[in-house]
Amino acid sequence: MMIEHIFDNLHLIPLNLPEEGFHHFLCAWLYRDDSTVILVDPGPRSTVPALLQALEEMRIRHIDHILLTHIHLDHAGGLGLLLERYPDARAICHPKGIPHLIEPAKLWEASKRVLYETAVLYGEPAPVAEKNLDYRRDIPAGGSTVTVYETPGHAPHHLCYRIGDMLFTGEAAGIFYPMENDLYLRIAAPPGFDLHDYRRSLGILRNIDASVLCYSHYGLSFEIRKLLDLASAQTELWATVIEKYSVLPSPLFEERIFETLLAQDPGLSCFHQLPADVKKRETYFLNNSFRGFRIALNRKGDP
Repeated sequence: MMIEHIFDNLHLIPLNLPEEGFHHFLCAWLYRDDSTVILVDPGPRSTVPALLQALEEMRIRHIDHILLTHIHLDHAGGLGLLLERYPDARAICHPKGIPHLIEPAKLWEASKRVLYETAVLYGEPAPVAEKNLDYRRDIPAGGSTVTVYETPGHAPHHLCYRIGDMLFTGEAAGIFYPMENDLYLRIAAPPGFDLHDYRRSLGILRNIDASVLCYSHYGLSFEIRKLLDLASAQTELWATVIEKYSVLPSPLFEERIFETLLAQDPGLSCFHQLPADVKKRETYFLNNSFRGFRIALNRKGDP
């Protein structure tokens, strides 16, 4: 297990999936100090064995809090299984998401309708006991405090967290792919994406005093201001371009948007430098996001 030790108290745990291109796509974050252990986004059920192996390698015997940015399968689907190993952990979740973790049948069925084979790849979530779930705006964490921010847009139950100068953004600021001399950033707009809320949440993130941006997809950056500004500019560009071509039928709509944004969006400018398998993965998710973004524009009637 290639655990990345970022700081003495922060570790990135890769959650690779057995599918072409699904590496450097998902990660869990482990924060620990002398008195507290916190895990951010345990990932899907299918990667829990790898997560448990990593926690064993780090000799983690107890977890105080599991911070869920949102309840989508790729972020929280493994929670129920993880709690079998760490039954005393308290998971922090937006109140809108808690019922779907306790009784995940509807979440599972909806995920299969939207994601098809990818939902099966993630795995069916196990139920979570209500006693393990909580929601608080500020969480004491040893010598520091976890600050919780409500950041809807990607999902109505999305949260972000600040621990010290580290900001954990889930998907509220996009999907990140670290490159040696460049960066790749895109919006994740599933069904239910809300453009107004997404814009507002980016504004919240841009006003937080932090110096490290930690993505659940994938990795981190110290260029926090640059990336949040880029995410905001990307949002406005997508709104303009997708509105322009929204009347086109699929697949012409996706083709035209793809072509235009690859030429104009700085966050996508290095798309062709991605590994071939990652390009295949990203093409699939980009087209999904174009469709989700169009639905949001049509629903609001305001780009």
